[in-house]
Amino acid sequence: MDQILIGKGERPVSLLAKYGNRHGLIAGATGTGKTVSLMVLAEGFSRLGVPVFMADVKGDVAGLALAGSPSEKIQQRVSQIGIEGYAPEASPVMFWDLQGKAGHPVRTTVSEIGPSLLARILEINDIQAGVLEIAFKLADDRGLLLLDLDDLRALLGFVADSRKEISTQYGLVSAQSVAAIQRALLSLAREGGEVFFGEPALELGDLLRTDLGGRGIVSILAADQLILKPRLYSSFLLWLLSELFENLPEVGDLDKPKLVFFFDEAHLLFDDAPPALRQRVEQVVRIIRSKGVGVYFCSQFPDDVPNEILGQLGNRIQHALRAYTPRDQKAVRTAAETFVPNPKLDVAAVISQLGVGEALVSTLQDKGVPMPVERTVICPPRCRMGAITPEERAAVRSRSPVGGKYDSRVNRESAYEILGRRNAAASASAKAPANAPVARQGDAQEQPPEWSQKVGDLLWGTKRRQGMVEAMAKQAARTVGSQVGRQILRGVLGGILGGSRRR
Repeated sequence: MDQILIGKGERPVSLLAKYGNRHGLIAGATGTGKTVSLMVLAEGFSRLGVPVFMADVKGDVAGLALAGSPSEKIQQRVSQIGIEGYAPEASPVMFWDLQGKAGHPVRTTVSEIGPSLLARILEINDIQAGVLEIAFKLADDRGLLLLDLDDLRALLGFVADSRKEISTQYGLVSAQSVAAIQRALLSLAREGGEVFFGEPALELGDLLRTDLGGRGIVSILAADQLILKPRLYSSFLLWLLSELFENLPEVGDLDKPKLVFFFDEAHLLFDDAPPALRQRVEQVVRIIRSKGVGVYFCSQFPDDVPNEILGQLGNRIQHALRAYTPRDQKAVRTAAETFVPNPKLDVAAVISQLGVGEALVSTLQDKGVPMPVERTVICPPRCRMGAITPEERAAVRSRSPVGGKYDSRVNRESAYEILGRRNAAASASAKAPANAPVARQGDAQEQPPEWSQKVGDLLWGTKRRQGMVEAMAKQAARTVGSQVGRQILRGVLGGILGGSRRR
């Protein structure tokens, strides 16, 4: 039976591959060995031919791409656990990065991420989120592709210009709400989020690859900078999970998962999350098992994950917790209560006594029944435990099978181009001269003087304009301050005034 050796307590402790899609939790305080446990599981799934996706928050998970170095400490651990055939080895790895610097660019389109998650990324209020919903609906109805942020900006500009008509048809749209969304987009772009939207968009099939030897490829997302933008980080991973949920077919219970998804710093997904979002995550976690996907949350405390979701996590690895504060003491009690009791262990006491590289482990065994919790010495990973150099990363990236597909950005016609052409056509139409009378031959010699069009109208126009010109001439005469000026003006206009009086 395919299984992954996690470590050894009173007996070897393993995770059965056929229950790998029943999800799991890796928890523990900083520095207690969570990353090592995560790497052991990732290596194990990869050796079984199961692709893995995981975020590299601290930069040390990238060590999966290189073989580890043997040491006396590791050999002692191998002998203590009794691992057969242990040898340092690398796992097949593909690096990804939203910024495109430490890995292949990860992109999606604005349409694919949708208004709900985009509103969470932009951190806008409910009213502004409603306006965003209207904008997306309008784009669907008008056949406008929303691929990148330029498309969304152009659409919002159109919504602002046509808000009266749109408000009548779709619901109230205010200029203030549109402006708030535009400001939020500006902040997102300034933080580097603009590169996330566009094409070529990530294809899920590229996360489900195996290498030529049949080993599952481990896709590692560089998240050391992304983690500084918690909402973008959590929203991206939730989007990816939702895409897997919506696009993968139902497969039921398999001998091993089709994909295992590790969600590091899981508390970021649930911090300040509205009830609708939590419900969505619970729904995805509950049902995605039948799509052959296992989800493993990694966080410091078990209660970082809501109870509704915690109850779905059948495989548990709990590293040490230090009960220094009331918050820590509560977390210890929560962790102890989530395990199947072991009469030989006082779980609440042992959690605080675990050393680095030790954990309390409970996994699903035959017929999906969780085993009693076991104090376990965790296996050492076969890969490098630590960061890799930029040169080593570049070498791994150069061997990637998808580099030519994603590394160059594509910009095809979408809402920005379509609305831009419409605006250009409208501007050209507005600037076109009004229909003027056709000029007659000789009119060039009969044009009025440029210095006074209204006086010229009197000279060259009809009698109905004479009164207006006379009044204008009198006003001009009153405002001339000097005798010379009055004489000049009188000489020029005297005939006009006199002629009008005689009439």
